[in-house]
Amino acid sequence: MIETARKVLQIEADAVLTLQSRIDGAFTRAVELILACAGRVVVTGMGKSGLICQKIAATMASTGTPALFLHPAEGIHGDLGMMTRGDLVIAISNSGETEEICRILPVIKRMGLPLIAMSGNPQSTLAQAGDVHLDISVAEEACPLGLAPTASTTATLAMGDALAVVLLEERGFRAEDFALFHPGGALGKKLLLRVEDLMHSGDTVPLVHPETLLRDALFEITSKKLGVTGVVDQQSCLVGVFTDGDLRRVMEKGLDTLQQPIEEVMSRSPKRILRRNLAAKALQIMETHSITSLFVFDEETSQVPVGVVHLHDLLKAGVV
Repeated sequence: MIETARKVLQIEADAVLTLQSRIDGAFTRAVELILACAGRVVVTGMGKSGLICQKIAATMASTGTPALFLHPAEGIHGDLGMMTRGDLVIAISNSGETEEICRILPVIKRMGLPLIAMSGNPQSTLAQAGDVHLDISVAEEACPLGLAPTASTTATLAMGDALAVVLLEERGFRAEDFALFHPGGALGKKLLLRVEDLMHSGDTVPLVHPETLLRDALFEITSKKLGVTGVVDQQSCLVGVFTDGDLRRVMEKGLDTLQQPIEEVMSRSPKRILRRNLAAKALQIMETHSITSLFVFDEETSQVPVGVVHLHDLLKAGVV
């Protein structure tokens, strides 16, 4: 069993590596056609190839190239209406002779849509009909019967990924753009949420003055329920912070410390973050310095806090 599994992986790996020598002018032309497409990329294929087509369309759609999957059998029964002028078609068939694919080729041609053909036979009907042909042939299938699409579908998927990634780079697609298409996922939360989306502001920000007695500052900490208070001077500039962790350390010295002004026990180099920064950056700073809150500012040069963000806010928002 182990030997068979290793053989399967070797055959499929060889099939993918063989594609490297086929990244040539035809591949460049295919990319240029897609970049020039004013509509969507319609990816179509039957059976196992159809499943690979769905993955290729999904990858393109999530990386800046509008794409959809068209089932060719459904296409000849009405779904060809999904295609519109301005679209481009990527048709995939290992043999290049799949009946359902061949039956929709005349419609594609009548509509004047560019056609990128991906097949394992350069002399096939599909290959000859394409404006560009990408060779996805393999020396052998990993299936010992030579029947189940295995190495051929792996090679097709790899070629589709190569197209998608090159398109991504050519479009200047960024991680932030990727996150726009994944707002419900962890990546979207990490890349879309900014500190200002999660911070506490206005009267909810705990603040006291340097001369405030520690016992009175504790009321500010507990009432705002963030486990921290900022210390601001007469110009509202942040000059220090005091946390519940600081309180535990101070209390070890005795209850008399509650009568001290907070400026005598506060931390004088508070960590800070800008409101426009990503929430993920706030989490990184907290983890690096083992703290649970950050005061927020409008600009790098500003000393007046406009809010505070707490670790609990980041965790609740899923920024992990």
